[in-house]
Amino acid sequence: MKSPLRKRLPRELKGELGKYLVVFLLMVATIGFVSGFLVADGSMLKAYNEGFAKYNIENGNFRVKEKIYQAQKEEIEKNDIKLYENYYIEQTMSNKSTIRFFKNRKQVNKVCLMKGSLPKKADEMAIDRMYADNNKLAVGDTMKSKGKIWKITGLVALSDYSCLFQNNSDTMFDAVKFGVAIVTDKGFQTLDKKACQYNYSWTYNKEPENEKSEKEVAEDLMENIGKEVTLESFVPRYQNQAINFTGEDMGSDRAMIIVLLYMVIVIMAFVFGVTISNTIRNEAAVIGTLRASGYTRKELIHHYMVLPICVTLAGALIGNILGYTVLKNVCAGMYYGSYSLPTYVTVWNGEAFLLTTVVPVLIMLLINYMVLHHKLKLSPLQFLRRDLSGKKKKKAMYLSPKTSIFHRFRLRIIFQNKSNYLVLFTGILFANLLLFFGLLLPSVLSHYQVEIQNGLLAKYQYLLEAPVSAASGNELDRLISMLEFSAGTKTDNPDAEEFSAYSLDTLPGKYKTEEIMLYGVDPDSDYVKVDTKDGVYISSAYADKFQIKKGDMIKLKEKYEKDTYSFKVKGIYQYSGALCVFMDQQKLNKTFDLGTDYYSGYFSKTKITDIDEKYIGSVIDLSALTKVSRQLDVSMGNMMGLVNGFAVAIFLVLIYLLSKIIIEKNAQSISMAKILGYTDGEIGRLYILSTSIVVILCLLFSFPIEETFMKIIFREMMLASISGWITLWIDPKIYVEMFVIGAVTYAVVAALEYRKIQKVPMDEALKNVE
Repeated sequence: MKSPLRKRLPRELKGELGKYLVVFLLMVATIGFVSGFLVADGSMLKAYNEGFAKYNIENGNFRVKEKIYQAQKEEIEKNDIKLYENYYIEQTMSNKSTIRFFKNRKQVNKVCLMKGSLPKKADEMAIDRMYADNNKLAVGDTMKSKGKIWKITGLVALSDYSCLFQNNSDTMFDAVKFGVAIVTDKGFQTLDKKACQYNYSWTYNKEPENEKSEKEVAEDLMENIGKEVTLESFVPRYQNQAINFTGEDMGSDRAMIIVLLYMVIVIMAFVFGVTISNTIRNEAAVIGTLRASGYTRKELIHHYMVLPICVTLAGALIGNILGYTVLKNVCAGMYYGSYSLPTYVTVWNGEAFLLTTVVPVLIMLLINYMVLHHKLKLSPLQFLRRDLSGKKKKKAMYLSPKTSIFHRFRLRIIFQNKSNYLVLFTGILFANLLLFFGLLLPSVLSHYQVEIQNGLLAKYQYLLEAPVSAASGNELDRLISMLEFSAGTKTDNPDAEEFSAYSLDTLPGKYKTEEIMLYGVDPDSDYVKVDTKDGVYISSAYADKFQIKKGDMIKLKEKYEKDTYSFKVKGIYQYSGALCVFMDQQKLNKTFDLGTDYYSGYFSKTKITDIDEKYIGSVIDLSALTKVSRQLDVSMGNMMGLVNGFAVAIFLVLIYLLSKIIIEKNAQSISMAKILGYTDGEIGRLYILSTSIVVILCLLFSFPIEETFMKIIFREMMLASISGWITLWIDPKIYVEMFVIGAVTYAVVAALEYRKIQKVPMDEALKNVE
């Protein structure tokens, strides 16, 4: 015969439908979002990695002044490589952006068609999908360039441009003002041939074993190619930001999302503990009767664990279904908003299932078992008498009779429900922490842009780039290239000031290595006013990121080499634009054996117009320095909206659930108050206002705690996810916004609470009379 306890399950579910529904929705929302993110992240990362072979992505590229002859090509390919033409022409479009036109690539760096079709006519083109989204362009639209009208036939992703870096030396990609496009061979011939860049891609016949060996092979290859042709640029794949940046950055948000999951699971653990205690209190007489009838404590533990586990499992399963369907696309859209990724195929993610289904169910099992095992230790007689404390009742706290009865009543309610309110405070703390993060990031990025603008080293920084031919080929060609470079980089601009630059890496550690720019500046510099005679100064961004103080020693190393250098920090220079070191120019030139007359760039208040553009590697101005914050704003804007909505939902659910428990716990007292003639409004003033006071206090007391946690979380996130540094800045208005959102959210719950009070019958007071 089936256990009679099973017949109680449907009735228990119906009686606690509100509680279990809220828990179910919380589980579905949390697990759905986290599962969707992990599935999208894993699937897209797999598609990205497989794309190297699928689309035959180049091992590197180089650019020359003129087209390579067949004999030169054959000689170059003797270096155990395969060479491919990859010419491009850049043109300014009618929307003031720049598009880099390529012929359709069928052998190397193949194209992924996302929508529409590839061009077939001379006036048709297929443009990068992300560039199209950012400029609100669609299939069928037209664009103009130099009087020519182009029809957009398709949206594509170029495998060698997953990040739209116009120049490999750029600090951040820009998918708004720069894009790439595919045209037919005839269409390419209609473009300005004078602007054609003779770019060649290569693939190795035998892949190097690792990045270090790839560097060695690439250096030898550059030397050998330089003997055959004059190189204008040479970019091996391991240095190509347009290819590598995406892979390095993808998955960096994963840690944040998993932390979010664990935070919510902790919240649920608190909630389940309270709800289980409430269930036992409400059913104390039933439990006492069952125990007296012969049911063991083990059987009752199993019985009361069934519904929470079933609800959790159902929430996890439905959440995963939503994660693999609807929410997966939402999360994938975040990546597609940042990168020009090819079409991906959803793949099963075992880790996502473990984190979002197995772990929550195990936590539910553990929490339920611990609470039930502890609560059901009492004797059947204690349950029948509803004596659940297991301790002698303490004398009630004295309250002054000078205060009104309503004030004393509210205080009694707060003291009697202090454990529930403690859980409420914890829930508000976690929910507000999420909301805090969602509101904080846009404010931080906005402040960062202002900070950069107010603290520029110079309005313009020109970093010069010597032609590759100056380091390759025969000695005569190198000498000629260097003489041309020296002559082409002289300027008569009176604002221009020379500086030297050299880059080193931080030592490997917990986080990825960072490239540190060393500036060699004139002792009497008009732009960087530091005294570097007895040491070096470091930028405030460098000091803040690695927590370096004046007097500390910093140790840096050559990239891919074992050579290290140590410097004593003489002071901190207020500069947030980059991680950099400032030292005497002659000392830098001597330390790295660059030559006494060496310089590699200019500081300037005005634009320098008399330098040959081909020798300018990059220009660092306000726009370049704020690319990072602008791109983060575009990339993470949607995510912050989701985080804010999720935080409000958790806040609403927790307050509703815990307020419901408080009302149910005091149902007998509410019923008695109604018998004594108190109206629903007056009772609401007692119970709802008590909770309102606690909620407001919780909101206010949570702010300093959340600020402390946020400093830790934000720092860890920045260390793990970005190169460079963005300083944490908290706008005071964020606290006002959080308080208002919390108060408005609670107002919704208060309305639901009032309805609950109205439904408490008067005969409730006649039940469970001791």
